[in-house]
Amino acid sequence: MAMNEALSEFMQQCRERVESSLEHILPSNSVLPTRLHEAMRYSALSGGKRIRPTLVYATGQAVDVSPERLDSPAVAVELIHAYSLVHDDLPAMDDDDLRRNQPTCHKAYDEATAILVGDALQALAFQALCCGNSMQADAETHIKMLETLTRASGSRGMAGGQAIDLESVGKELNLAELEILHIHKTGALIRAAVHLATLLNPQIGQEKIQALDRYAKCVGLAFQIRDDILDVEGDTEILGKTQGKDSAQDKPTYPALLGLSGAREKAEELLAESLRCLAQFGDEADPLRWIAKYIIGRSR
Repeated sequence: MAMNEALSEFMQQCRERVESSLEHILPSNSVLPTRLHEAMRYSALSGGKRIRPTLVYATGQAVDVSPERLDSPAVAVELIHAYSLVHDDLPAMDDDDLRRNQPTCHKAYDEATAILVGDALQALAFQALCCGNSMQADAETHIKMLETLTRASGSRGMAGGQAIDLESVGKELNLAELEILHIHKTGALIRAAVHLATLLNPQIGQEKIQALDRYAKCVGLAFQIRDDILDVEGDTEILGKTQGKDSAQDKPTYPALLGLSGAREKAEELLAESLRCLAQFGDEADPLRWIAKYIIGRSR
């Protein structure tokens, strides 16, 4: 089976698993408060690539953890991601009208509802980890997983990256400063997705854990570089969000700093490094390899 076909099949299986789990954990829009629950479902079930939960399942395959045990952490990282998009799109943040080819939450509903949707999705993510009996994890592992996700989501991770991003508008950052921004804003949750899966098999050893974390760091930066490139040369209809927004808002990006060819070269370097990190793994890590290659070649 060709890599593209195998990856497409694997990603479809992961999407089906996580979306089934999301359907189960998200409150019905017939339950009070109905408007909030409807908006939560609108934001979390609106499609998307589901890269972060796919990384949870792919890492699980690499370290011999069954998909059933990974459903709760996969849902948790996707709920955190969904909440972050709702808040990022708000007028006080990136002020976007389009997300996944449909109106953003605050446009479909209103700003107050969108803020509450983000708050509620974040809380639900931690509920998913706390109540995930299918993980078959002891109390110590549950605590480590909660610590991993809270750190990745907070001021030392995603939220902190967004703060740095907002402070950097109109400024020229050097490469190290730009990487710090995106290690927090984009990379932290991607690294958490990988680490959550490794926590469910404490027997794999520190060397493999470190290699997988380095892989995730490289993939997270490559993901952001590709996003920056697509903001320059992508198409709004294909992207599902407004093309050219970063340039219009004078945000620091990899193409602005390195040029398009330099940004592509940097993404290729990160891809090569991510694949080297998986050298000690066999075929069981192929989905991780496929995802790394997909990330720098995607069109949305």
